[in-house]
Amino acid sequence: MGLVCAGLLAGAGSSAHPHSHPHPAVRIWGHNLDEAGALAQTRISRRLEGFSLPDAVRVCIADADALAGADLIVNAVPVQFIREAWTRVRPHVPAGAGVVSVSKGIENETLLRPTQIVADVLADDPDARPRAFATLSGPTIAAELARGLPATMIAASDDAAFADRVQRLFSTIYLRVYTNPDLLGVEIAAATKNVIALAAGVLDGLQAGYNAKSALLARGLAEIARLGAAMGASRETFFGIAGVGDLATTCFSPEGRNRSCGEALGKGQKLEDYLRESPFVVEGVATTQSVMDLARKYRVEMPITESVYSVLFEGVDPIGAISRLMSRELKQERVG
Repeated sequence: MGLVCAGLLAGAGSSAHPHSHPHPAVRIWGHNLDEAGALAQTRISRRLEGFSLPDAVRVCIADADALAGADLIVNAVPVQFIREAWTRVRPHVPAGAGVVSVSKGIENETLLRPTQIVADVLADDPDARPRAFATLSGPTIAAELARGLPATMIAASDDAAFADRVQRLFSTIYLRVYTNPDLLGVEIAAATKNVIALAAGVLDGLQAGYNAKSALLARGLAEIARLGAAMGASRETFFGIAGVGDLATTCFSPEGRNRSCGEALGKGQKLEDYLRESPFVVEGVATTQSVMDLARKYRVEMPITESVYSVLFEGVDPIGAISRLMSRELKQERVG
């Protein structure tokens, strides 16, 4: 997603939206020197086939070069590595630079959201503290964005002016960005949908059918909304683009990492083997642990998340987990 964001900001493949800002100067940085060097030379990456990084984007090797003079920093680091990455670059973060995160997950143990992790790392350094935080989220498969296919996203921030700035920076004629003041809700929706996507993949692997999958999405959305509301988010957020919209894409797209991981588990592959062979981080695995901790903390019933947890970490057979869900006490439907 970091590659896609760099391309969007540099105006790759499409004209800007008529109400967007002019294209800014864009730099991209990664922790792997070899990978960054190859990207600088070839402008392509194995992480996003068919995408070519615009020549206008400068690939930086040194931490200081990447952040010098920046007034907006896009965080695209996998959630469990955000703290490590930002601790490394913290000395180079310009005073007042805003941060927009596209990461989706919840940090283990601290149970912090992506923007909270960055804020926590920078909290002890007044000179490095950014003036505003936002998240950019929604039903956006990176490969589709890279091809210029139409999509929508949400720019969520507690700072309305900053949300508006992010909206204008990222909007193009094929990407429509809406704003939302519910930063908490959008980040919770982004994280929890990955857990449900793992379950959706398991159903695919078991060839359980579309009836089961559609029911999973509906009930998964209900428990996601319950958790978000208990934490203080707006219930409405979970029934919008960043909620049900992102959930549907993640659960049905064959390119979704979490859905693909779940499918492999449904077909009998061991989690350890899948993660070892995958070139990508499957955010939903670690996030499942965090969401279970949040469910306990806020005393929210989340049976689908509990079932995913049991398959991932307790050795429960996927068929057994589904049977357990189907045999729960009969009750009236409750949404949210």
